[in-house]
Amino acid sequence: MRIDMLENIKKAADFVAEKIDFTPEIGIILGTGLNSIGELLEDPVIISYKDIPEWKASTAPSHQGRLLAGKLSNRGIVILQGRLHYYEGYSMQDVTFPIRVLKALGVEKLIVTNAAGSLNEKMIPGNLVMINDHINWMGNNPLIGENRDELGIRFPSLHEPYNKEYIAIAHKIAEDNNFSLQDGTYLALSGPSLETRAECKMLAKMGADVVGMSTVPEVIVAIHSDMKVIGISVVTNLSNIFHSKAHTQEEIRDNAAKAKQNLETLILELFKKI
Repeated sequence: MRIDMLENIKKAADFVAEKIDFTPEIGIILGTGLNSIGELLEDPVIISYKDIPEWKASTAPSHQGRLLAGKLSNRGIVILQGRLHYYEGYSMQDVTFPIRVLKALGVEKLIVTNAAGSLNEKMIPGNLVMINDHINWMGNNPLIGENRDELGIRFPSLHEPYNKEYIAIAHKIAEDNNFSLQDGTYLALSGPSLETRAECKMLAKMGADVVGMSTVPEVIVAIHSDMKVIGISVVTNLSNIFHSKAHTQEEIRDNAAKAKQNLETLILELFKKI
């Protein structure tokens, strides 16, 4: 971790704090094709990532690269429309810098969402999956390097990275609103190439249900920052175990749209209840 990390976090957090008149308590990160969740906030303050000091720009397709801050159900919310990825060439510290800034702003609860490929035949495009555990297969960890005690302890435990209480609340929301919600293990790879059929078979045997290229670094830093975390994958494609044609970004975005209504219901109710 760079020596100037604390200064950079403060600089970015102060910039955002000057533009909002409340302390946010919940943060949410939106994955590929999920930007519409940002429309839930009424009259939000909108800040482009490129305007925030030390915050890198998002270059991934369909990631708008904006921070939205506002209130919903009388709760202070910060929504990140799009994230930074390791495959974009950024360091793990750059990828997770937004989590550090959210914590500095006062955020204690984090909702992470992503678009993921299914390694489990029971999880089909358009399904929502609660992440109950993850596998870091990215070949790196955002906590490698100098540890700053002001940010978190040297060896944070990941015995329960995804809050069980919040997962139970999410399942009750799904039950009350009559939509399917499954539990699964998310595996993160560096990308950006999609997985081969042989790789998919290996990942499934390792215990993964869904696979993607994000989320895990952010969750690790959120736990390091003593945040409570809930993770939601939107299944946007079947992996190459089941899929005979090459995947396209259009397919992935179209399938993300199928989950829009249920995901919005879930997020809205989570905002009220966590």
